[in-house]
Order: sequence, then C-alpha cells, then structure tokens
Amino acid sequence: MSGPMVLPGGTLGILGGGQLGRMMALAARTLGYQVQALDPDSACPSRSVVDRCLTASFSDTTAAEDLARQCDVVTLEIEKVSLSTLNAVSRHAPMRPGASVLEVVQHRGRQKAWLAKGGFPLGPWREAHSEAELSAAITALGGKCFIKSSEGGYDGRGQYEVKSASEAGTAWKELGERSVVAEAALDLKAELSVLVARGPDGQLAVYPPAFNHHEERILAWSLLPGPLPQAVLTQAAQVARDITAGLKVEGLLVVEMFLLGDGSLLVNEVAPRPHNSFHSTEVACLTSQFEQAVRAVCNLPLGSVEVVRPAAIVNLLGDLWLQEGGPRFAQALALPGVRLHLYGKRDARKGRKMGHLSAVGSSPEDALQRVKAAATALGM
Repeated sequence: MSGPMVLPGGTLGILGGGQLGRMMALAARTLGYQVQALDPDSACPSRSVVDRCLTASFSDTTAAEDLARQCDVVTLEIEKVSLSTLNAVSRHAPMRPGASVLEVVQHRGRQKAWLAKGGFPLGPWREAHSEAELSAAITALGGKCFIKSSEGGYDGRGQYEVKSASEAGTAWKELGERSVVAEAALDLKAELSVLVARGPDGQLAVYPPAFNHHEERILAWSLLPGPLPQAVLTQAAQVARDITAGLKVEGLLVVEMFLLGDGSLLVNEVAPRPHNSFHSTEVACLTSQFEQAVRAVCNLPLGSVEVVRPAAIVNLLGDLWLQEGGPRFAQALALPGVRLHLYGKRDARKGRKMGHLSAVGSSPEDALQRVKAAATALGM
C-alpha cells in the first residue's frame, strides 16, 4: 500500500544530520515542511536548519522512537543506521526507505549477493571472513584487487588495494580483521552513476547518468548529463530502474557503475539516499535530488528530472582550509555562473568534504571548465 500523502505543513524526520540531511532539510523547508533530525554529533551540519535535532546514536531506539512520534514520515541520509532503529521508527511513522532495503545495501557482501541473484552485471568478487579466506579470494581473482570492508566505509575509507595474495595479512589487519569483499581490479574507461526516485505507490523518476571522476578514491568532480554514448546512457538508466524497483525502494537510490573499454557496464554499488554526484541537480535540473527525496518519501507526485542546463561540480575538501590563507572565496565567486555551497562543518580535516562549487555551461564540458577555473581561483 502506498499510504496517504504527507502534505506541506507536515513534519519530516531525518536520520542523520550531515550535509545530505542538511540539504534535504532545506529543500523540505522550502516546500513548507517542519523538519526534525537525529545525529550523534551535537554540532552536525543540520542542527542550524531544522526545527529540532536530537543528539543520539544511530542505534538508540528510544531516541529514534521519540523522533518518530513527532513526525509524519521519517527518512535517512546515511546507511549506517541499525536495523533495530529503523524498525523502532516504523512502529510510529512510515520509515522510507525501510529496514528491508537497508538490510541488503548496508552490507557489501549481502548487496553483491542480491545483485548477483537478480542477474545484474558485476565484476569478479569474493567475500572473505578470515585472513585465509581473503588470501584465497585474492588468488582466485588474479592477484590485483581492491579489498573493501563489508560494513561502513565511504569516500575511499575502508578500502585497501593489493597486488597479490602476499598482502592479504596486511589488508586484513588494516580493515579491522572483519568481513571484507575482494573485488578484482578492472581496466575502467569511465565511472558513472544513476539516481532513481521511487514513491511508495511505485512511481519512478530516473535522472540522466552523471559522469564522475575520483582522486584518491574520493569524488573530485562530476558532470550532468554525462557525456557518454546514448547506448550506455540508456542501459545504465534501465539497470538502475530495475534495481530500484526490485528493492522496492521508497525514496532515492543511486547506482554507481563502471564502464569498461568494450562498452559494457558493471554495477559497483548502490546507496539509498541523496548522492554527492547529483549535487549538480540543484542548478541543472527542474527538480533537485533533495526536493525529489522529499517528494518521494512524502508520497507526493515526483518532479521532472529534465536537465535544463548542463552543470558540473567540484568537491571542496578540508585540505583547502588547512592551506595558508585558506579558501579565496571572493576570487571564486567573481567568476560568472559559479555557485558556492558550504555544509556548515566547524572543523576542517584532510579529505573531509566541506562543500562544493557548481557551475552551469553550454555543455557539460563547458560547465566543467568553468567550475575548475573557480576551483583554481579558490586556491585548489
């Protein structure tokens, strides 16, 4: 059952108060919703933009129930929420997406197994629960692999690259001697992602694929729409649509993919929330990913995903704040067509996402040139 709409004037709860939750909250407020959040960090980015923010662990079921009792619907901006918390929320308000989705996606091994069972294209992989199993997995995959924690890990964290099984012991220790997934290293032509919104009634909206570039395993910049062959764009959109429908996601799902040299696509991973690679939707599309997330979980009609202007983003990491003089905001903002988005984080750290720059252009490549010029002016 789809359930009733949660109309503007209602209250949206968000598990997580990071930058994604902050931007979702701002979109919800624009639509006329009250917003409450829960996050372990008392100084989280969402605190200054929501009506109420509970400081509690993502495994604190009592706090989660307190939040849910005062909300008409609850969503999330982070995967590392315990299933018991999600179930606790659902006793008092619709939890979208729900525990059935998170049970699959928050564990890399279960996610891979679900995708494989569904016939979705994956690169060679193995799950390992011990150092010996990891060594055997690396050997079976040909030696050169990326070893990834089964749970947690983001922005390159929780990963270790190996060239042979002789490094299994080091990788096992570096990743906390816990369950891991080994993935064969591939010769990639490109990385892309597709964002799908799905309402409780099954309605779907699929954004055009974004083209992504990573540096040190962290997204450096992204283009929308991705300048890729039409056949690739069509296939990527269909794969993402099928995964979203199969999981019965209520909310957003991003599907990260690899494009190989022979033109084939492989699914890398999925995440049931707004995604860094689609921040450009705020300036590129009729409906931003954050407004779309609110529409989807509130069971409102989904907005148009039409790209009205090609756009690009560049991530701003804490490294820039640690440089002498810090970011040169005035110089960057002097360039036409550039917007600055800061996340309200108090402490800058190396590799920490502090904000992003966005720019529009006559083409994705033109937008990228503009945003890169702004990044240079900023001091990057």
